[in-house]
Amino acid sequence: QVQLQESGPGLVKPSQTLSLTCTVSGGSITTNLYYWTWIRQPPGKGLEWIGFISYSGTTYYSPSLKSRTSIFRDTSKNQFTLQLSSVTPEDTAMYYCARTTRISLMHDYWGRGTQVTVSS
Repeated sequence: QVQLQESGPGLVKPSQTLSLTCTVSGGSITTNLYYWTWIRQPPGKGLEWIGFISYSGTTYYSPSLKSRTSIFRDTSKNQFTLQLSSVTPEDTAMYYCARTTRISLMHDYWGRGTQVTVSS
C-alpha cells in the first residue's frame, strides 16, 4: 500500500520561500511507472496543479508558477520536495502530494494534505 505524507511549516511570511516535503512509503519514487506531483487548493477554489518530478528526476511545472517553483528529490529517503519562492497571501492553500501514473496521468494516491498560510 503506497502512502504519501506531506510535512513542512504551516505558516510562511510574505516574500519568503515555502518548502514542503513529501515522504513516500510502500513504493519507490524511482519506479518508471509514476510521476510525483504537487497540487494545491486555495480556500474556496478548485485544485491547481503545481508540477511534478518524474522517476528519472525530470521536472515539469505549471506555466503560471514556473518562475517561482522548484521540485527536487532525495532518493535515499524516498522523498520529494516543493519549494515555492516569493510567496504572497494568494499562495495560501491546502497543499497535497500525489502519485501520478505515467500512462494515464491519473493521481492514484494522495497525501492527506497540509495547510499553508502566508501571512505576516
